[in-house]
Amino acid sequence: MLTPNKIPCRKSFTSTLQELAEKDKNIIAVTSDASGSATLTDFGKALPEQFVEVGIAEQDAVGISAGLASAGKKPFIFGPACFYVARALEQVKVDLAYSQMPVTICGVSGGVAYSQLGATHHSLHDIAVLRTFPGMEVYLPCDVRQTRKLCIDLAERPRPAYVRVGRNAVPDVYENDDFDFTPGKANQLTDGNDMTIIATGETVAHAVEAAKQLRQKGIEARVLDMFSLKPFDKEAVLKAARETKCILTVEEHSMFGGLGGLVAEITAQECPVKMRILGIPDENVIHASPLEVFHHYGIDYEGIVAAAEELLR
Repeated sequence: MLTPNKIPCRKSFTSTLQELAEKDKNIIAVTSDASGSATLTDFGKALPEQFVEVGIAEQDAVGISAGLASAGKKPFIFGPACFYVARALEQVKVDLAYSQMPVTICGVSGGVAYSQLGATHHSLHDIAVLRTFPGMEVYLPCDVRQTRKLCIDLAERPRPAYVRVGRNAVPDVYENDDFDFTPGKANQLTDGNDMTIIATGETVAHAVEAAKQLRQKGIEARVLDMFSLKPFDKEAVLKAARETKCILTVEEHSMFGGLGGLVAEITAQECPVKMRILGIPDENVIHASPLEVFHHYGIDYEGIVAAAEELLR
C-alpha cells in the first residue's frame, strides 16, 4: 500500500514559487479563475502586485503572459491542465513555443485527477501534443521534492515549459533532497537487468513499489523516473534496451504519442527490444476516483507487476 505525502505537488510548486517571488519581483503568477485549485490564494494575498487573475479565459492568460515575458518578466501560468492543452493550445503554440517566450505553464489536476468530471476535464494528450512544439519543454514531476527542484530550476533558467501536476497528495519517491535533478536526464531508482520499467509523473511511485514486489518473486527490475519528457534522456533508454530483456513503460496518458511512444521511437530505430506500453487505451475513461482509474487500466503497482510478469513470459 502506498502512503501519500500530506502536501500535493501543486502546493509544493506554488509555495516554492512564492518564496522565490518574494526575492525576485520579476516573477509573476497568472491564473484563470483557479486560485483555489492551484493553491495560489496565499501568493495573491502576499504579493498582489505580482499576481494576475484573468477569469475563465485561458487564451488571454497565455497571451498576457507572453507579453509580460517580452517585457522581461518571468510569468508562471496556473490552471487546469485540460484547458491549457486544448482550449488555449493555439496560443501556447504561437505565443510561447513559436515566439520562444520564457513562460511556464503549470497544468494542475492533470491526467485523470478530475476523473469523475469526465473527458472534458481529462488531459491525456498533453505529452503527445506539446512535445511536437519546437522549443517547448515538458515535465511531469513525481513527488513534492522533485516538484520543488523543478520550480527553482524554471525560475532560474526561464524558457517555454509545461509542467503537469496532479490534484491529490502522492507518495514520496525521494526521501530527502539529496538526489540528482537534471532536465533531460532520467533518474535510475532501482537496479536490475531482467527488465526495465520506465515511468513518469504519478506512476513513478507505483513503478518503484512494483519493482519491490517483483524482487520478491525473483525478478530484478530497473526503474527509471523519466520526469523530463522534453528534453528526453535517449541514452538511458538505449542503455536499458541493451542491458535488459525488455522495457515496460507506464504513464497516466493515452497509450498513443506519450512516454511509450517516445521510447518506442528510439528503440525501434536504434536498438529494437521487446516492450509494452501501459497507459489509457482509445476510450473515454471510466467515471471513478483517480486511484480506481489507475487500477482499472493497470497503471497502478498491481497492474505493473502483472504486466511485467506477462511481458517476461
